[in-house]
Amino acid sequence: MKKILFLIILSQLSCKSQTDCPEGINLLPMYGEVKKCEQQIELDNEFIIESEKQFKDRKKASEYYVSKGWEYFYKDDNDTSMKRFNQAWLLDKTNPQVYWGFGNLLGKKNEFEKSVKYLQKSIELEPNNAKVYECMSTSYGQIFFKTKDIKYLNLTIENLKKAIKIEPKNGRAFGQLASSYAYLMQKDSLVKYIKKTDEIDSKFVNPEVREIAKKK
Repeated sequence: MKKILFLIILSQLSCKSQTDCPEGINLLPMYGEVKKCEQQIELDNEFIIESEKQFKDRKKASEYYVSKGWEYFYKDDNDTSMKRFNQAWLLDKTNPQVYWGFGNLLGKKNEFEKSVKYLQKSIELEPNNAKVYECMSTSYGQIFFKTKDIKYLNLTIENLKKAIKIEPKNGRAFGQLASSYAYLMQKDSLVKYIKKTDEIDSKFVNPEVREIAKKK
């Protein structure tokens, strides 16, 4: 592991001396999808070879770096989290957790339109992860608040329903559905989803949403 960390640091230091090496790309999903310089590519290859030695398998190595990505994500160390997710992506571009991580990190930066792109990729690779659909609904919800375009609220609802189909006891998703229907002023659906949420856990219903449901 020490050798891997040394290679990462070496890559960051040595490329600064070359004008054709793009800087700061490890803080962007998929390294910003830009062309790397020759030295960066060489160091990437060294990193991959060393990871294969350490973990015996690229996919296992990718899973390790994903776990570190989530660890730093929940510590609110977003830069280090992005670096780890990028390393996981470098090792296995078919790892759905990588794109979920990218999407969530972009959401933290209020870049919700961009986050949707990566969350969709995660779903394409693993269509039965209810939490990714919830994250997608959050991004669409935030885009709705910004644009007031009703299509994004409908996409919020669509993704919440997909999450619930996978996890029928997901009280949080039911509560968010109730809130969404409160915005649409569809009282029948609002009451329906409040009731369903209460059957699981009443804490997921926003008190303001309950007040809206009581109004005639």
